[in-house]
Amino acid sequence: CVDCFASVCYGSGCSPGRDPFAVFFHLHFPLVPVQYTEKVFNFQFSIIFAKLLLMLSKYLIVFFISMVPLLELRGAIPVSQGFDLPMIQSYIVCIMGNMIPVPFIFLFARKFLEWGQDKKFIGGICTFFLVKGRRGGEKLESKAGRGLFVALFLFVGIPLPGTGAWTGTLAASLLGMKFKETVIAVMAGVVFAGTIMMALSMGVFSFIG
Repeated sequence: CVDCFASVCYGSGCSPGRDPFAVFFHLHFPLVPVQYTEKVFNFQFSIIFAKLLLMLSKYLIVFFISMVPLLELRGAIPVSQGFDLPMIQSYIVCIMGNMIPVPFIFLFARKFLEWGQDKKFIGGICTFFLVKGRRGGEKLESKAGRGLFVALFLFVGIPLPGTGAWTGTLAASLLGMKFKETVIAVMAGVVFAGTIMMALSMGVFSFIG
């Protein structure tokens, strides 16, 4: 029990600050000095902690890549597989990163871009995204025979150049789609696009490996 372990530990001259795992090892292998076992356990803990930090940094990189316009989830998932991250966890992280900007794009991007298109320093980039959003809206309208919801889902879900959650959401706001309808369609498209990209990425890296 813990009390017995503590009494044996302190009775053998161990100070309360000793690593209990090192002391436990020392009690079973008394020829190995407790100071040495403490160093071994501390070194192992440092390695484990460093690995956890490295994995966390990889997840953060993937998360932020999935938030970047033009790259989004379709760029983040291949990076996650290049990092050799677990498939399910990285898939979820990429979807979360891709979806976080969507409500803000729908609610604020159009107003900001229209306000900034004639400003000196940001006019060029604002005009670029407005044109891109309007072209996306034209594509959505051309496919709207099945309804804008399905058209938006396909626009976001099929990972082709010029498509994605950013452009699709901006196009939906320019076309006057409802917020809830837009978010659901984009979410479904992101999940679908993520499935396609994960399958492609796993196939490519399996072939390379």
